[in-house]
Amino acid sequence: MRPLVLTLGEPAGVGPEIIAASWRALSTEAAPFAVIGDADLMRRQGVPVAEIMTPADAADRFASALPVIHRPLPRPVEVGRPDPANAPSVADGIEEAVSFALSGEASGVVTAPIAKAPMYASGFRFPGHTEFIAELTADAPYPGTRGPVMMLTAQNLRACLVTIHVALDQVPELVTAERVARTARVVHESLKRDFAIARPRLAMAALNPHAGEGGALGLQEIDILIPVARQLRAEGIDITDPRSADTLFHDEARATYDAAICMYHDQALIPVKTLDFWGGVNVSLGLPVIRTSPDHGTGFDIAGKGIARPDSMIAAIRLASEMAKARGAR
Repeated sequence: MRPLVLTLGEPAGVGPEIIAASWRALSTEAAPFAVIGDADLMRRQGVPVAEIMTPADAADRFASALPVIHRPLPRPVEVGRPDPANAPSVADGIEEAVSFALSGEASGVVTAPIAKAPMYASGFRFPGHTEFIAELTADAPYPGTRGPVMMLTAQNLRACLVTIHVALDQVPELVTAERVARTARVVHESLKRDFAIARPRLAMAALNPHAGEGGALGLQEIDILIPVARQLRAEGIDITDPRSADTLFHDEARATYDAAICMYHDQALIPVKTLDFWGGVNVSLGLPVIRTSPDHGTGFDIAGKGIARPDSMIAAIRLASEMAKARGAR
């Protein structure tokens, strides 16, 4: 299979060390990856590095050294202290990785965490990876409902977000019929295309406690969510009516669906991180390229101390490889 491409993320954070640790863990496996970033920085992580020109060169080198497409940083890295002067290189790395995936040279993209403040200081105008990659792929063909939709996954839970990084008091006005329906369509199609699930089962989380208690605790379920669920079922999508979120994520409940459609950030992330705090993965659905990421931040407080756990990055790499195989099999 064509190699994955990893981006270095914020170079002063834990990205370089968890990438190095992931190579140590995965170098004997069959799915190689290449890193776009500063080769000298990666050598300082204590792993052998092979400088390569394209992702295709990674396959022959991966077992013995970490393949790096060398893109030197303009300023030296001080661990734990991000430098806005390096932020344009971070954005350039993401753009190059997406370009490799769009051209077919890479099977998917795995992104290490970025720091928003230095990115914004350098002129970066996107809320995060997801929105940036959506723009980079906007002109590429895609056979289905366009995302992006954010999915967080751990073990046997896939939680997909209708709204993402917005204040809680803004959520009710953003939970519209159109947004909920589009999210469900993207998830339904992606489960078939990227996860090889022939007949996906979706569970819809209610916005209000007790699914609104028949209107006593809110009307969104009656006015928006139940009609949307009915509409989606008429389209052939297997989705429940809104279910109370406090009964949706225990073991027996998770066995009844393949993905949950969640209305706001913490409704999805709390169960994912409770289930597997170290191993969760962030996935962007509904895009022409496969993109996964570890479900944590830059970890400036622990960077360079040798204690950053690579579990989430390893899981993100493995999941991107599995999605690429599923998408390639179609």
